[in-house]
Amino acid sequence: MRLVVLSGAGISAGSGIPTFRDALTGLWARFDAERLATEDAFRADPALVWGWYRWRAAMVAAAVPNAAHVDVAALADDGHALTVVTQNVDDLHERGGARDVLHLHGRLLASRCIGCSGRAAPDPILAPPSPPDGGARETPPTCTTCGATFRPDVVWFGEALPSDVWDAAEAAVDACELLVVVGTSSLVWPAAGLPERALRAGIPVLEINPQATPLSARASAHWAMTATAGMVELRTRLQRANDPDAALFG
Repeated sequence: MRLVVLSGAGISAGSGIPTFRDALTGLWARFDAERLATEDAFRADPALVWGWYRWRAAMVAAAVPNAAHVDVAALADDGHALTVVTQNVDDLHERGGARDVLHLHGRLLASRCIGCSGRAAPDPILAPPSPPDGGARETPPTCTTCGATFRPDVVWFGEALPSDVWDAAEAAVDACELLVVVGTSSLVWPAAGLPERALRAGIPVLEINPQATPLSARASAHWAMTATAGMVELRTRLQRANDPDAALFG
């Protein structure tokens, strides 16, 4: 079966990765995450924003994939053609074993020059020493090619998604037989438009989320489960069923 899994912050919460809706702590407690994640914020105070992203990158690097990440990847081992489209900037899908992962919002564990898009090896976002537990302001490094500063390789609010990644995500959804939406609020666009695209094409959409979302009423099925429980249930039903659609939604 051709499957696409569209994942959001809820799948990584089980690995201790806070969502943007969680209150910030330490040095960042008095800031709104959505106001730090912009180019304007970076240009106004590069040390504050770079320090925040370095702190977040260290947290992600120390985290481990949880059972939901592993079970998503295992869908391919079960014989399904799997593409993961994630709104998350962590690498936990890859470390959980997934091979075909599209990052709509970029990658936290990478950085690039804000001027020429050049990169450095090793990547400075994870350069030693590690940030202190509460975080710290850090001046971002400068590019040896053009002299501009390095920035996190993520999609900030107000920026367009990478066109090649978005095109690949749309193509994967168009070609799939089932779209599984797990751990996402279905509030962030344009990612939230992928399930709508599938439904318009007659492709079944399964939503796994403990809470109802704007997608829930229109999805082919809504399982009010955590990502971990939902992925176990999905693999079990797919493995047992001769007719996967009937088993999932019957």
